[in-house]
Amino acid sequence: MKTLLIALAIAAGLAHVAPAHAVGRLLDLSVYDRDTQRSLPVYVHQGRYYVAGEPGHRYRVALRSRSGEDLLAVLSVDGVNAVSGQTAGWSQAGYVLDPRANTDVLGWRKSLSQVADFVFTDIGQSYAAKTGRPDNVGVIGVAVFRRKPLPPPVVYEADMAADQAAPMAAAPAARGEVQRAAKAGTPLGTGHGEREYSSVTEVEFERASSSPDELVTLYYDTRDNLAAQCVIPCERPHPVRPDPFPGRFVPDP
Repeated sequence: MKTLLIALAIAAGLAHVAPAHAVGRLLDLSVYDRDTQRSLPVYVHQGRYYVAGEPGHRYRVALRSRSGEDLLAVLSVDGVNAVSGQTAGWSQAGYVLDPRANTDVLGWRKSLSQVADFVFTDIGQSYAAKTGRPDNVGVIGVAVFRRKPLPPPVVYEADMAADQAAPMAAAPAARGEVQRAAKAGTPLGTGHGEREYSSVTEVEFERASSSPDELVTLYYDTRDNLAAQCVIPCERPHPVRPDPFPGRFVPDP
């Protein structure tokens, strides 16, 4: 099944990704705080990955392909598809990345040329809660798909004879097909808060499978909340225990 999707212009937005801050195998996912201008460190707790967000700060989702082939990244923020605004599902629209390409998603897609910034906020002010879907606030996810390989060309005997009769005439046509295919498949653009410019173009992407090749999940909350759950290493004070002999030495008279 072919799905109309959105392709990012990779050259316009290279992701600020450090491997230590990234989560994923086919595709690395990290979060970059645009106000402090730093990648948020990832904490691992009970097999889950977490980042600590600062209320009021804008952030972007940084995607980095580790694959040598095209990938489709269906991005979910708080259980909402970041492109379409639907309650997120695997079969929906996403972003297409070239092999080993880096890009940033700055916000909720409003049009082919604008997004509304991702901003850390309390749950009541979140886009998901305001649209009646608060149950999955606090998680960013990416469903990653590989592209379905093109079938090999079918060669008929008549075609072979024509190729043998006029090999020089056939070569430019073949090169032209490759050039057109490369142009059509090349991403052209870049990735709710305030709106800002972020241009994309629509392309077709046929998935190799209806199920994702990888699911990447990153949870987030305030630093205080994560510390309270000991997701962030807790600094526990040394316990004060009663001393049976508090006066060890003879005092002055």
